[in-house]
Amino acid sequence: MTQPPDRPLERTRLAALDLRAAWEENASGFVAWARRPGHDSYWQFHRDLFLELLPEPERRTLDLGCGEGRLARDLKTRGYDMVGVDASRTMVAAAREADPELDVRLADAAALPFEDGDFDLVVAFMSLQDVDDLDLAIAESARVLDARGHLCLAIVHPLSSAGRFEGEEADSPFVVRGSYLDRSYYVDSLCRDGLEVTFASVHRPLQAYTDALADAGLLIERVREPAVPEPVRTARSRRWQRLPLFLHVRAVKR
Repeated sequence: MTQPPDRPLERTRLAALDLRAAWEENASGFVAWARRPGHDSYWQFHRDLFLELLPEPERRTLDLGCGEGRLARDLKTRGYDMVGVDASRTMVAAAREADPELDVRLADAAALPFEDGDFDLVVAFMSLQDVDDLDLAIAESARVLDARGHLCLAIVHPLSSAGRFEGEEADSPFVVRGSYLDRSYYVDSLCRDGLEVTFASVHRPLQAYTDALADAGLLIERVREPAVPEPVRTARSRRWQRLPLFLHVRAVKR
């Protein structure tokens, strides 16, 4: 079978989108994409940069929006007692298949099936830009944390989701054509090495995240805007030495 040709990222802006439905619709493509070792930023550098933010494993950790479970599996091997939740049935089935011993629940991030204070750590790795109700998702994360528990999150940087580079070169102009301050939905689709994937997300300004954390009683301890590390940079990825692609935040429950 001939594999589809590579296709650069194409972004479509939308006025509204059911993110939960969109991720379920495109789940099988993401599972294949996520499980190709070395294929995307997770394997190349992003996971390792995010791990630097996490406190040492203690009692119990919740992976919020765990997808097919790759981060939960990796954290489990590092001594974390993991529970995963995702709103996609396909993702949950894939995570359970990959590790039948991993506790994975079908649940919306805005309505978690846990008691108050059940966890000392919640990780939300590249999931909060994909949830329909950010405020409730962060409020629920805070609710299930015990006193002095941490929420560690990674998202597409709001600057990145607001605009696009106009070319592939390292010095390509970065342009925001709409509004950085207004919420907008977008769908990214691409094909690389025969794998096609679609990501459905919502752009929110940085204040939407900081306000949600503060309103939930969470205090920001650290913010990082990681650059693409030198060993994995390509001519194209050197653009992301000038602007951050991801945003990492560690917050503690007051």
